[in-house]
Amino acid sequence: MINRIIDADTLRAGTCFLWGPRQSGKSTLLRQLFPKAPYYDLLRANEFRRLNADPSILSQECAALGWSQQNQPQPIIIDEIQKLPELLDEVHSLISRHGLQFLLTGSSPRKLLRGGGNLLGGRAIRRQLFPLVSAEIEDFSLQRALDHGLLPPHYLANDPSPLISAYVSDYLREEVLAEALTRNLPAFQRFLEVAALSNGQIVNYTNVAREVGVAANTARGWFEVLVDTLVASWLPAWRKRQKRRVIESPRFWFFDVGVVNDLARRSKLLPGSSAFGAAFEHFLFMELRAHASYRGNNRQLSYWRTTSGIEVDFILGDAEIAVEAKSTDSPTTDHMKGLRAWKEEHPRSRCILVCRAVRARTTDDGIEILPVATFLRRLWDGELATT
Repeated sequence: MINRIIDADTLRAGTCFLWGPRQSGKSTLLRQLFPKAPYYDLLRANEFRRLNADPSILSQECAALGWSQQNQPQPIIIDEIQKLPELLDEVHSLISRHGLQFLLTGSSPRKLLRGGGNLLGGRAIRRQLFPLVSAEIEDFSLQRALDHGLLPPHYLANDPSPLISAYVSDYLREEVLAEALTRNLPAFQRFLEVAALSNGQIVNYTNVAREVGVAANTARGWFEVLVDTLVASWLPAWRKRQKRRVIESPRFWFFDVGVVNDLARRSKLLPGSSAFGAAFEHFLFMELRAHASYRGNNRQLSYWRTTSGIEVDFILGDAEIAVEAKSTDSPTTDHMKGLRAWKEEHPRSRCILVCRAVRARTTDDGIEILPVATFLRRLWDGELATT
């Protein structure tokens, strides 16, 4: 069993929305943490039809439990709440009248956030469950993570390829078609493949639209669909107090390296290849993003790139830490060019090059070169801080 960083104590603080991509492990986690909790699974057709016909049934069944704020032993769990937003009015009423605690999971908050759904008037905490991170996996394997991705079923599978292909198909059917996000499914499938080639990059909507055969505004809207359904996110550019002219457009990232492998037709990644390097950087983005969320600091994550092409992959917080990802096992001065340029403007910033070197070392000008395993341990142990 994999012990996730989000635990029962984290979720007992009050009513909570737990968002996360499909198969990130939300249902498994909640069943493990709260095995005796009343559980409403809206992916089950019978359960959905029963509550859709009369949402007030939820209130009646909660009343039959005889629970109140003072004696509720377990949270009441509703899985995939976005399937039936009308239930949120009942939940809101039960919280207001009886102080009951709910855990509400979903893989696509788009319908609620964009449709003006009842988000419980600020009474619910919002948390997100990401794919697995290194700190949750005993005997973590970087090569396996880059080849398989970090959705639990995919990372653990001997051959994840059919599972990942099915995952993409399920996403198209259940998220895109179910919410009528587009009528042109073949074009959207092609868009996903082209978008995978933009992973980690600044998106050129015109070029993507040309490749897919749709209007630029359509392509732009589809990128937002991916973000709204938790399949992707934007990494903003660092814009504060710069001396050099900088790029201000965000970079686009899918939520999982394995999904990108499938969409971009990447097979087993070989160390030293450009595909391995891209996946290595993607993996570090996933770790840093999850860490900022799980550890509760929500420290801003951004990147820095000048118009002349000098770049640092990740800036943590208010220039506190700069992280460059290089998959090489023999880092050179050239690999540190971006960090040194950043350090000229931000001398107090801690600068770290993460790579596959055998041992950690520090250069004469203070740049830390950390093996990826060392960096991950220090990250999750809370040892990364300003000096």
